[in-house]
Amino acid sequence: MNNAINFVLVGVGGQGTILASDVLAELGLKLGYDVKKAEVHGMSQRGGSVVSHLRWGQQVFAPVIGRGEADYLVAFEKLEAARFVEWLRPGGTVVVNDYSIEPATVNAGSAVYPQDGLLKATLANATPHAVWVKGAEIAEALGNPKVANVALLGALSALLEPDLEMWDEVLRLRIPAKYLELNRKAFQAGRAAVKLD
Repeated sequence: MNNAINFVLVGVGGQGTILASDVLAELGLKLGYDVKKAEVHGMSQRGGSVVSHLRWGQQVFAPVIGRGEADYLVAFEKLEAARFVEWLRPGGTVVVNDYSIEPATVNAGSAVYPQDGLLKATLANATPHAVWVKGAEIAEALGNPKVANVALLGALSALLEPDLEMWDEVLRLRIPAKYLELNRKAFQAGRAAVKLD
């Protein structure tokens, strides 16, 4: 891989966006790539957006990815996917958690959360490669809503080359031992949810 692979991960505060980007950064290092990463937390403690930019490549000089440059957009909340779809390059892939967290403006009645049809159309207009994953449902079925982020990483793993053994090594490095088995199950379920043609 001579050119950089660009990832933009987006979510709402508390969804584990930063952990997911740490796992991806660690994976890139294990693969022998130069890795650069940057995050924007915004008002994440109050349910605001969290955005992580991550690059793998032979030589990476800066982590920040411009609009239209991301190879992969990984969204832990579906409105965030639509908000950041402009960062995706033509033909790029978006992996979306089919889950909504209503922003404060919706709760206050000053905005309306977009219907699924509009969100799906927005993504379909940007790329033919939209992978919808029921990450929140996977996590709920496993008894812990906090592992939805790892379910999304599992889905992403089905689209990338690195083998499962390497992903597992990285999960062991980044996830506390007492939560590792639960996260492995979430990862496997997310991977299994992706049907490749």
